[in-house]
Parts: sequence; structure tokens; C-alpha cells
Amino acid sequence: MIKARIPPENPDAILNSYSQVYQSFSWRDIESEFTWHGTGEINVAHEAIDRWARDRDKRDRKALIFEKAGNVKEFSFLELRELSSQWANLLIEHGFSVGDRLFIFLPSCPETYLAILACARLGVIFSPLYPSLGFDELEIRLQNAKPRGIITHPDLLERLPEHAMGSVEHVFLTEGPGLGLFPNEIVVRGVVETLPKKSNIRWVRGTTPLYLIYTSGSTGPPKGVVHAHMDMLGHMITARYVLNLSEGTVLWTDGDPSWVTGTVYGAFAPWLCGATSVIQGDQFSASTWYRTLERHKVAVWYTTPRTMTRLAEAGDDLPGRYDFSHLKHIATVGETLSPEQFYWAKQTLRRAPHDTWWMTETGMICLANFQSSSIKPGSMGKPVPGIEAAVLDENGELAPILTMGELALRPGWPSMMTGIWQDAPRYQAYFRFKDWFLTGDMVTKDEEGYYYHQGRNDDLIKLGEKFIGPYEIEHILSLHPAVAEAVVISQGAIGGKTSVKGFLTLNKGYMASARLNHEIKTFVKANFSPDLPLAEIVFLEELPKTRSGKILRRVLRAREKGLPSGDTAKLKE
Repeated sequence: MIKARIPPENPDAILNSYSQVYQSFSWRDIESEFTWHGTGEINVAHEAIDRWARDRDKRDRKALIFEKAGNVKEFSFLELRELSSQWANLLIEHGFSVGDRLFIFLPSCPETYLAILACARLGVIFSPLYPSLGFDELEIRLQNAKPRGIITHPDLLERLPEHAMGSVEHVFLTEGPGLGLFPNEIVVRGVVETLPKKSNIRWVRGTTPLYLIYTSGSTGPPKGVVHAHMDMLGHMITARYVLNLSEGTVLWTDGDPSWVTGTVYGAFAPWLCGATSVIQGDQFSASTWYRTLERHKVAVWYTTPRTMTRLAEAGDDLPGRYDFSHLKHIATVGETLSPEQFYWAKQTLRRAPHDTWWMTETGMICLANFQSSSIKPGSMGKPVPGIEAAVLDENGELAPILTMGELALRPGWPSMMTGIWQDAPRYQAYFRFKDWFLTGDMVTKDEEGYYYHQGRNDDLIKLGEKFIGPYEIEHILSLHPAVAEAVVISQGAIGGKTSVKGFLTLNKGYMASARLNHEIKTFVKANFSPDLPLAEIVFLEELPKTRSGKILRRVLRAREKGLPSGDTAKLKE
């Protein structure tokens, strides 16, 4: 466990006293900051957009900056209200009402965000889909959610499986002409602009579903996680306390809206704070990322450890060509931020990245390293105010300090998912211990309340009488100069003994060989434990990962067992 401590980077952050705020925090107090607290009229689109648009002093502030291929489009809060109202009127004309589902299957474009807001205005459930999804992935989602409509682009139209489109009454195309593949195609461009720029908000209950987002399941097909309008409380408070957003702050969350981070912290969270959201629509390149930070004077950047690695691979000289003087805060999410990634960013970008933890099901950041608190590199941080966390053993009892167990959260925070679409048993599985939400993530907690990720509960490796997380072994592997990335899995008991298998990618200048294989094994046992049953190491060109950089261990396990692992290019969501 990492013992290093980095002093607070910004003691004057909005959350300037963690312990004091955490102890006195009340979600009921936060409710008073929303207009619906007094009116009883609830809708997240009103709180995120309309209330700013109605303020003459704030309506013209930038809400969204979208860049793609060097072209920049800027939208004020007033413009987002008017444009999303036109899109809402389009949906009304075609019969959409509260509870209907709309799939958003688009390449990166502003229309995604207009459609999201339009759905929120009407109580329609939106579901953003990765534009890389293939035929089979789309079929699963269509058959599960049975959407009334799909917004897409002609270039993606041929991917839609016709036999699974029975529920789809309308296929909205952002551009024309249509291809005529479906009889219900509607070209939006040229039509939506003629519709009224005003649309009445449909007031809903706090539990009314807002969006449906699909996430990988370890034991079944993708799960449709349902979130509601009341999520807005968690969105706003984490944007404020973790990302340090306030009115006018420029935030760049470099995640696709089909990933929950892109939906929550690329749209709703910054707008609820009156902040500006930057969206970069181009594919990743180090120069594009650095230029985006400079060009749009980004103050807060929410990114992934994987992005840090890719930037580091581009060299330490490149950042010096750009002006990052406006950048005040970096936060990360996805896989665990390693100490090596932390120190690279701190030295090269002159900002210490603050790792965070949450998952699609939690709906908001739940653990974080705060700007006003010390950082322990390698730690997930501490619970966000309003979140009660614990480490539970296999019997649901509290595990001792520094003992690994499953991360559990006390139910009741407002952004917690309200269900798994059409699958109540999978939802109930999260609550197998009374009064706790089980995350499936294995962690340890130190004496100061910092949490450390140790892998998923099905990634555990038994060594003697205890379980160890793969992260510990992978960290030692990554210290070898030849190793670029590493992942280990348990092969189960062979001859009564647990066997561990490692999968590695190599740094430039190193070639796979039997000699290097033996050298790395010896290195790990010398630096971790001579009893570690690291039976085999395999060199790969690339490790299977999600878009956020999480290793797809289940793909490696499936391959080891000779089971279908799927097309990894299509598993990235």
C-alpha cells in the first residue's frame, strides 16, 4: 500500500473542510437549492438549462462548446433552451410521451445533447449508444428496451437490425437524404428549425426515469441501468465538491455520452452548476487533447488514467508547447490511477490528478480525492459527503482496517439507479446483504479512511489462506522496465494449488522471448512473494479494454476456458 502523501493542492476549494462538511451534510439541505423545493415542479432540464436561460444576466453565458475537425460551435443557456425545445416539439409531433424510450445512436455531434435535453423536457427516457456498436449489440438493446424511436445518422443506418425494429415507429436522421432502408425514416434537418422555440416542460416525479444506459454484465447480457430525474442532487453536489465547479467554470469531460461519465459530467452536472461543458468530437491524439485544453481555456479536466498513459507515450516534450495556465484541476475515473501515472501528470502537466471512483449503477462519483485534502497516490480517496461506505467480508460483516473485502454503500443517495430494465432479479442481486448496496469491487481501507481498489470480486487470487487482488501483482509486473501494461487472472486450482497467469504488453525496444519471460517471473517473485504461483506469462500486442480503460478480464478468462469471448472491438462499451 502506498504510504506517500501529497499535500492539498487547493486548500481553498469549495469543499474546504472535508471532515466538517461530511459530518454535517444532509441531502435534504441540498434540495433547498433547487427551484422544485418551493414549487414542487420537478424536471432536470429546467434546473440545468431553463432557470439559467430565464435569468437576463446569465442566459447568454456559454453552456456548451463543441469542437470537431477544427470547427467550433458555441451554445448559450438560452440557445440550448430554444434548440432543445424545437427538438422536444419534434418528438411531440410524433407522439412521444412520458416513459417512451428514444435511442440516440450518433457519431459525436451537438445533436446528441439537444436530443438528451429534449427527452428530459418531456419525460422521455433517452438511451445513448456507442456509434461503434454492431448488429448483435444493437439487437440485444432493441429487444430489451423496445424504443419508440431512434435518432441516428445515415452512415449508421445499415447497422440497425431490421428484424429487431418492431417497436420502432420513427427513425430520425440528423442529415439527409435517407437511404430508404426503413419506411419510417424522417430527415430532421430542415424540419426541426421551423418548429417553435418554446416547449412547455413536462413536470415529473423525482423517480421518473431519465435515462437508460447499458453496461457490461459479468454473468449475462448487458444490463440496462435506469436513472431518474432526482439524480440531479448527486450530479450537482459532486460537480461542486469533487470537480470544484461553480458558475462560469469551464469543464472538459473527455468521455463519450454513451459512457455514463459523458452523460453525467459532460452534460447535466456542469449545467446544474451554471458551468460550461467542452466536448471534443475528434478521435484521440496527444496534440488534439493538449490543444483542446489550451484553446478553450479549460479550468477542470475530467479524464481517464488510460488517457494519461497515451499522453505519456507521446513524449514529455509535447506538453511544453501548449499553455495550460487556465487548468486548475485534473480528475480521473475508469481504471485505478497508478502512482506512476499520478507522478507523470504531476511532473509533466504541473497538476496532480485526483482519482475518483463510481460506477454506472451509482449514478454519481462516490469516492474521491478532494482538492482540499491530501492525496495518497494509488488511493480511490474517501467517500463523498452524503455517501456512507464500508468494506464487508464474505458474511456481510465489517472487515478490519487494511483487510480486503467488498466495497459496499449504504442505499439512499439520490443518484442510485432505480432498477435494471426488465430484470428485477439482477437489480436485487446488488442488495444481497441487508441495508447495503454491493458494488462488486474489492477494496481495502486504511486507518485514515482512504480506500484502495484491489480488483473485482471475481478477479481475486487465493494465495495460501488469504485472497489478494490482481492489482498488487500487476503493479509489481509494471515495475519491470520491459513491461508496458499487465493483467493477471486466476486459473483456479490445478493439482490442489492456485495458478496465476499473466498477460503483458511490452515497451518499445523489448521483444518477447523465453528468456524475458523467465526474467519477469523471477522479478515478480523476488519483489512480491516467492510463493506466488505465477505459472505462465503471455505476451500480447494489446490488452482487451473498455473505452474507459478498464481491462476486460472476462475476455481473457473466456479465452482460457475455450469459450466465446466476443469481438473485443465491439465490447468497448
